[in-house]
Amino acid sequence: MRYLITGGAGFVGSHLTDALVARGDEVLVLDDLSTGNAENVADAVATGQAQLVEGSVCDVEMVDECMEWADACFHLASAVGVKLIVQHSVDSLNRSVRGSQVVTEGAHRLGRRLLYASTSEIYGKNGSSGLTEHSDRVLGPPSTARWSYSTGKAFGEAIVLGYHREREADTVVARLFNAVGPRQTGAYGMVLPRFVVQALEGQDLTVYGDGSQSRCFSHVYDTTRALVMLMDEEGARGTAFNVGRSSEITILELAEAVIERTGSSSGIQMVPYEEAYGEGFEELGRRCPDTTALEQMTGWRSTRGVEEAIDDVAAFERKRAAADALSTADGEIVEFSEGTAADPLVDA
Repeated sequence: MRYLITGGAGFVGSHLTDALVARGDEVLVLDDLSTGNAENVADAVATGQAQLVEGSVCDVEMVDECMEWADACFHLASAVGVKLIVQHSVDSLNRSVRGSQVVTEGAHRLGRRLLYASTSEIYGKNGSSGLTEHSDRVLGPPSTARWSYSTGKAFGEAIVLGYHREREADTVVARLFNAVGPRQTGAYGMVLPRFVVQALEGQDLTVYGDGSQSRCFSHVYDTTRALVMLMDEEGARGTAFNVGRSSEITILELAEAVIERTGSSSGIQMVPYEEAYGEGFEELGRRCPDTTALEQMTGWRSTRGVEEAIDDVAAFERKRAAADALSTADGEIVEFSEGTAADPLVDA
């Protein structure tokens, strides 16, 4: 099979690229590299089974050209991270809406199956235990920048599912809950890589608020396996599925676990939300998925806990730091590459 992955040079997209290449598929990565990194897919490209095209999902001609090459499309291109969304909400919203429209129309016009990667942010402030795909969305006012991301993703879901309902397009939606793992960056507000880097550098881990807010973290290998299984499952057409792990951990507990598993002597510093994100930021208490629908449709099960994710992120960051130190010592730039993901989709 040939797959187009928009945003494929990003964190989740690059692991998805590796997984598809590992099972023998060909991949075309379309990415504007605004938050993605070409190095993330360097090993996949080196196999000859993947290629990277730098461009925007808002470019109709380019999307159509890439879509013609492919048999199916994973649409992952999107702004990511609370920090980035809050600071650049208008641009993030515009690109999300326009990109979803262009990719969905292109896939339908050419008869390609489309998997749209959505987000747990869809549920907003709904803190119910075990959110199902039919749980209500509870959002704050549009004046709060955080909710622009949820709004943009909801538009994408509405377009993708509407095309299936009204035009019989072959589409499926995956709502991702806090995917974590190697290659993820803390530059845009992602908490686990930020904690790990702080711990390895001996800095205090900065916990926003009082740390009582909880999340359910899913290892990226489990997340990408679910995406491929949904793409392969014909019965998933026209439906949205939660993708994540249901085990909750508070952010303070996560910080403590990172310090313990990295063997760090770091402390923990509490930082008010207003100081981290500015006035008007709104935090969520908890967000826990019910993945029954995904499990019943595909047989998928989460196999990795947050401890393994911490270890994998720490190993990745240590390698990155070692490569940076080597390049500094030699006075030249040394490209860092993690290597092909060692977790093929053996049960996908």
